[in-house]
Amino acid sequence: MHFEHSEKASGLSARLDGFMREHIYPAESRWRAWVTNHENLWKVWPELEGLKVLAREAGLWNLFLPHEYHEFSPGLTNLEYAPLAEIMGRVQFASEAFNCSAPDTGNMEVLAKYGSPGHQERWLEPLLDGRIRSAFAMTEPAVASSDATNIQTSIVRDGDDYVVNGRKWWISGILHPHCEILIVLGKTDPAAPRHAQQSMILVPRHTQGVKIVRALTMLGSHNSPGGEAEVLFENVRVPKDNLLLGEGRGFEIAQGRLGPGRIHHCMRLIGMAQRSLELMCRRANTRVAFGKRLIEQSAVQHEIEQARLLTLSAADRMDRSGNKAARDLIAMIKIVAPSMAQTVIDRAMQVHGGMGISSDTPMAEFFAWARAIRFTDGPDEVHMSQLGKLTAAAYADAAVGLTGGQSLYGR
Repeated sequence: MHFEHSEKASGLSARLDGFMREHIYPAESRWRAWVTNHENLWKVWPELEGLKVLAREAGLWNLFLPHEYHEFSPGLTNLEYAPLAEIMGRVQFASEAFNCSAPDTGNMEVLAKYGSPGHQERWLEPLLDGRIRSAFAMTEPAVASSDATNIQTSIVRDGDDYVVNGRKWWISGILHPHCEILIVLGKTDPAAPRHAQQSMILVPRHTQGVKIVRALTMLGSHNSPGGEAEVLFENVRVPKDNLLLGEGRGFEIAQGRLGPGRIHHCMRLIGMAQRSLELMCRRANTRVAFGKRLIEQSAVQHEIEQARLLTLSAADRMDRSGNKAARDLIAMIKIVAPSMAQTVIDRAMQVHGGMGISSDTPMAEFFAWARAIRFTDGPDEVHMSQLGKLTAAAYADAAVGLTGGQSLYGR
């Protein structure tokens, strides 16, 4: 398998790296000072909009959207986007500057693939322009939401409307002052077959009955300005045309949305791990303790390259065969990348001593994010279980295909 990047991807990588060096890295300390100041909670960092303008002028905008989305896409494959997402991942706010940040990326893919022309005009176009933000509401506090069939939020038809009732939490981005649209997963028919009960519906953020119960902290941080929140949907009424694709199609949409999103998370984590490794090596090569440089006292190793190659393999499979055919590789990388990043970042923090757990470096926020990603888009255990089932099914099919009743275990 050969993963030399295309000329287009290599050129964009060079331009993106140059933009990061000129505009993003120099602004990182100012961004961190802003978002960690409690007076700025739920406010947008003033410099961000200017960076977005510069990124768009530089042709570094909406790079995430794969080429099959035609007029909405800049024309890249998932494989070509991989090194770009890795570069963006090196700074926490960078993805948003290029309009490539979650949860908007997944929501834009949903609207581009499943939205009606009306949905696309009202919601997708302003999202693509970076004028609004969005949120995705699936997880619930009362049930084990790693099994999405447990979701209890109801979406009930009432004349020309649907009425939504339920409680969600860990809804990323809903507290952002520019959040205007929510994609909500709920049940339209609890009596239908298990994977045909759920549907997705578009709920404008400020619809009557959408209530923020509380802002949540993630490992002690509010992650302002987008944040995470517990949200109550209380008799929320929206037009029937806001239902995506049709009743009972929620799982179909979810699989189309979550596959690319999981890959994007892994790509960014590799960027965080790579930057942490570089900081660690510089520190270990120059810092002296007990008469020796730190690099002479400990083995500074990493597992980044294997995670990078596995991510590229998953992206390549998605491009060639579709998201469903890449399920096993997506599950593998979703298991491997966050744990790898945690390990590498933890080593880098340790080598930096007290500085490693301070806000003087990006590593503390990287570490918290890597830990949280082990829940996002499905916890490790779900992906391990899915991978086991896929592997068992593949070998079961192979056994059935053997001629003459021959067993896999011998004659």
